Amino acid sequence: MDKREDILDDDLVIEMTDDKGNVFYYVEEMIIPVDGENFALLVGINDEHGEGCNCGCGCDCEDEDVVIAKIVVNADGEEEYIEPTDEEFERVRAAYERILDEEA
Repeated sequence: MDKREDILDDDLVIEMTDDKGNVFYYVEEMIIPVDGENFALLVGINDEHGEGCNCGCGCDCEDEDVVIAKIVVNADGEEEYIEPTDEEFERVRAAYERILDEEA
């Protein structure tokens, strides 16, 4: 079983589509609550890279595909992941840095 299959068995996989119709897959690494709203730290599990990577996907790149998404409840009562505003992103980034400082 490869890493992607192992992740798919154990974690909730989030599918996101960009404006060009490309589909990307993420796992929810953690939830960061900020000002009464929840934001997800999503880590990519896409197959676009090769072997030998430092980011865990098997490529030679040094960057991991990480996304911050706001979690909202849609009209059907289901959670949906949307792009945060610039201000929300900055507040989440600051909250995440505080979490990292507390863990150190």
